[in-house]
Amino acid sequence: MEIRHLIEALTGEQLRNGSLPVSEFVIDSREASASSLFIALPGEHVNGHQFVDAAFAKGAEFALIDQPGCTSHPVVDLRKGSFNPTLALPPAPFALLVDNTLLALQKSAGWWRDQFSLRVIGITGSVGKSSTKELIASVLSRRFITLKSAGNMNNEIGLPLSILKLNETHEVAVLEMGFYLPGEIKLLCDIAKPQVGVVTNIGTVHAERAGSQEAIARGKSELISALPPAPEGIAVLNYDDPWVKDMASLTKARVFYYGLTPESDLYADEIVSLGLEGIHCQLHYKGEKLFVKAPLIGRHSVYTLLRAVSVALCEGMSWEWIIFALQSSKVQLRLTTSKTTSGAMLIDDSYNASPPSTLAALNLLDDLEGHKVAVLGDMLELGQYEHQGHWMVGIRAAEVADKIILIGTRSKITAEAALASGFDPSHLHWFENVDEATLHLSQTLKKGDVILIKGSHSMQMETIVSALEEQD
Repeated sequence: MEIRHLIEALTGEQLRNGSLPVSEFVIDSREASASSLFIALPGEHVNGHQFVDAAFAKGAEFALIDQPGCTSHPVVDLRKGSFNPTLALPPAPFALLVDNTLLALQKSAGWWRDQFSLRVIGITGSVGKSSTKELIASVLSRRFITLKSAGNMNNEIGLPLSILKLNETHEVAVLEMGFYLPGEIKLLCDIAKPQVGVVTNIGTVHAERAGSQEAIARGKSELISALPPAPEGIAVLNYDDPWVKDMASLTKARVFYYGLTPESDLYADEIVSLGLEGIHCQLHYKGEKLFVKAPLIGRHSVYTLLRAVSVALCEGMSWEWIIFALQSSKVQLRLTTSKTTSGAMLIDDSYNASPPSTLAALNLLDDLEGHKVAVLGDMLELGQYEHQGHWMVGIRAAEVADKIILIGTRSKITAEAALASGFDPSHLHWFENVDEATLHLSQTLKKGDVILIKGSHSMQMETIVSALEEQD
């Protein structure tokens, strides 16, 4: 993108000058570099306008601001009635003044998206969005030049920043779309204009804010409602999740079902977990049967596999390319393993937690050999499903683990469920915080232990991993 493109996106005016390249868009002044554009966003704790000149000092040549007087450098006023397209732009660095920097970011991204003819795959759901995004992008990149959203850049700021990375070489963009409140995914779709929508599942994550599972389903379905009609539009839906399956009625796009039942367009059976070595299964599609092995950890990963294969098939990839892409993929998000000098194996799945993802992690623990220790922290933002979610996890942990260590107030529910299931009380330990749990683990770890660490991000479960690994 050039600075004249950004000005045209925001004002509708085409400039004869302004052919200055914008290397990247950043919202953190510390990430500014030569020819970058810094977007000053007001935050809950920090106002980006305080760091405009710091971004310029780091090499940024442009800034987007909505608060006059925040910089000592020249300012070009792009607000309605103030901008004169016949005037020459000042020498860089300079700032562009708008009414609202967030809206300007989103408007710019939508305009930039419209400059390209490419396929956009949008992905949403309660659990598995990031792993699905990574595997779909990994598979498609074997056939198409593919852009994917980085990390968890899936909101009203992150998705526009991802789109602004598009260039003329890209053929496909794979974008994750998060949901907190009604209308959010519709906004993201207005910017990204996806032709393919993938929904993973509908759980209870963020029910505290959304209100109910039904409200979450409505919010996620905004992606499916935004798709263009068939044949351009394709809705890739989980047949095994009733909330997702029913979204077919909300679109005129082609519906492609995936799942574990023969009623799906693509389904899997004979699923075998190979522990940390991956999974293999048999895929069924249009009468064909194919045995596939993929380096995805846990039986639940078969759904990630099905989503990636579904999108690849819908985008015209051959089975030869798909199988090759799956077998060569390095995708395995977040969950990592390491060992301590005591010989214990740590399974680090500490990034975040919900009832479905925690149950999946416990299923993986069940597949492994050794003395199994489940270290589980509170699962947050479950709203009305808080008791039910923690209770379900307690029952499964009692079935799988030889020892259970729980952290946080809500995990007392997990403890009650495990004990009600007949779990030995002497093998269950509850701690108020991660420091207490870490001390206990450091004193009791032994060779042959396999330790799963899982909890909501704000529980800081990753500090347990860091502390135990420091023993090495």
